Amino acid sequence: MSSNFGKCLEISIFGESHGPLVGVCIDGLPAGCDIDMEYINKQMSRRAPGNDPGATQRKEPDIPVIKTGSYRGKTTGAPLMAVIENTNTRSADYENIELVPRPSHSDYPAYVKYGGHNDIRGGGHFSGRLTACMVFAGALCRSILKDYDITIGGHVYSIGNAYDDKFDMCEVDKDLLNRLSSEYFAVINENIKVDMQDIIMLAKKDCNSVGGIIEVAVCGMPAGVGFPMFRGVENVISQAVFAVPAVKGIEFGAGFDFSCMTGVSGNDQYKMSCNTVKTMTNNNGGILGGITTGMPIVFRAAVKPTSSIATEQRSVNLATMQNTKLVVKGRHDPCIVPRALPVIESAAAIAVFDLLLENGTIKRC
Repeated sequence: MSSNFGKCLEISIFGESHGPLVGVCIDGLPAGCDIDMEYINKQMSRRAPGNDPGATQRKEPDIPVIKTGSYRGKTTGAPLMAVIENTNTRSADYENIELVPRPSHSDYPAYVKYGGHNDIRGGGHFSGRLTACMVFAGALCRSILKDYDITIGGHVYSIGNAYDDKFDMCEVDKDLLNRLSSEYFAVINENIKVDMQDIIMLAKKDCNSVGGIIEVAVCGMPAGVGFPMFRGVENVISQAVFAVPAVKGIEFGAGFDFSCMTGVSGNDQYKMSCNTVKTMTNNNGGILGGITTGMPIVFRAAVKPTSSIATEQRSVNLATMQNTKLVVKGRHDPCIVPRALPVIESAAAIAVFDLLLENGTIKRC
């Protein structure tokens, strides 16, 4: 099983949802970087379960403990490993899915691939629980990226049919990104939050779930980072973002709206601004030919409705190979979008950090 990411910054995630712990090993961090645990713990708390009526009530403190790779509050240049204990598991809730896979979960394909030896408790290694490790790694990268004047932030763009304002892709406000990055349910237009929360609570009442869209921006990236084809900036960010189990789509800049445009309306024309080459629009989301243009990188990720719902659904008993019915037990989010936001921000940070190491903007040890 491969749970690794990165070329110059190598991330390896381990553990299971109901095991004793989950953790991450990060190799490639430069030596001497400050480890801002206050900032890291703030980002961990945004993802942590049990902090909102619309989230799972599985309470986990999500306090990462660094085991290797740090000394006196700084990175040493050696691989850095951190672990996060699982303290509030209820494995009995998963006994009825041992041989009856949950619809839209990894249960069935994992059963086939691993011959039934996969840990199904809470989803095991396929669980969203492991995204806590991504947030730790991403928050560490984000705190270091601040020294390079690179800011990453995002917001809940939609829940169901309720939509927030979009970023101004040409002039993303760094103060806005910092404000959003300090909030659990981050939106640009505060007036839409109540509508979104109402949709989530209605889904919860109906034993159902709902999905949404997350929009993320990366500001301060220099022009010229990335490569054509397989190591393009879109490729690397997309690979990291698709590590989030519920993500099913991603678009950069205007994305699929390009299909309704012409060259005249879609092209990002150039101009000089403060002795720097800029574009008058940013439909390409700050990337052309896989390489950064110096404009903000803006992308949106589609998050599917939570698969575990309490409504009775159809499935198959893998022991008898007979059709059956299934009611999923346990504690599950009716909507994971607000908690997924810091994870997707972190995925972007890990990808950007890896690209900047490869580009030489951040010096390797």
